[in-house]
Amino acid sequence: MSEKSGWQLERRSAELYERCLVGPVTLPWARDLIERVGLQPRARVLDVACGTGVVARLAASEVGKSGRVAALDVNRGMLAVGRSMPSPRGAPIEWHEGSADALPFGDGEFEVVLCQLGLQFFPNRRAALCEMRRVLAAEGRVGVSAYTAIARNPAAHALAEAVDRYLGQGASDAKRSEHSLTDPDELNGLLDAAGFSSVQLETVTQLVRFASVEEWVEIQFAATPLAAVVANREQRRLDHIVGLVSADVREALAPFASDNAFSFPQEAHVAVADK
Repeated sequence: MSEKSGWQLERRSAELYERCLVGPVTLPWARDLIERVGLQPRARVLDVACGTGVVARLAASEVGKSGRVAALDVNRGMLAVGRSMPSPRGAPIEWHEGSADALPFGDGEFEVVLCQLGLQFFPNRRAALCEMRRVLAAEGRVGVSAYTAIARNPAAHALAEAVDRYLGQGASDAKRSEHSLTDPDELNGLLDAAGFSSVQLETVTQLVRFASVEEWVEIQFAATPLAAVVANREQRRLDHIVGLVSADVREALAPFASDNAFSFPQEAHVAVADK
């Protein structure tokens, strides 16, 4: 879930990302994507923009010990966390540091290429998709997902507005960049331009759950690129900022919050296509 111009995390933030965000946020999307591409035992799979490897780990279990799973990202911190985790049952995971628009693999090496919530960060999306197609075998499939417009994702929108309000205009750019590939026609067009066929695209909603608004906001400032925005601030000042932002988010999202739960919808476009 990272590229040179997008999601970049240092090791501590990457560890918190794996611990606090993968389970409630990216794991449900990973399960959905894996199910849509229909992984088979012994398949050869590449996970592009793998982050800490949630998609790769699910894929490894699906393809079994006779399959192959490679995971690639530009973010060393995320890869380091992925490598440090216990190996899943099934295929061992090969970890690669590299860019999506210059994949370090030969033509036709994989039967499935997956890219979960990463395409929006790539500087050259078409080149990245062309590379994904190049490394696919003749009957291969690609599965990609990207968040829809931030205005259609209420928690992200409320957070971005509050961050800009208290930390200055543009402070939320890292959060807003998650929602930079929002038009389904554009995603469809990119897949078509890269040479893919039989594109099936669906707009999907998942329900994300945290214990409280405050917990979610704290995690956003610790385990996402927003951590860089508040880096080197003394703890008292950071706590004050988190409190202000949390209060605004709670007010904006009152229908989604209660005294002991914070549950909100998250929307993404999910596409599967053939080579």
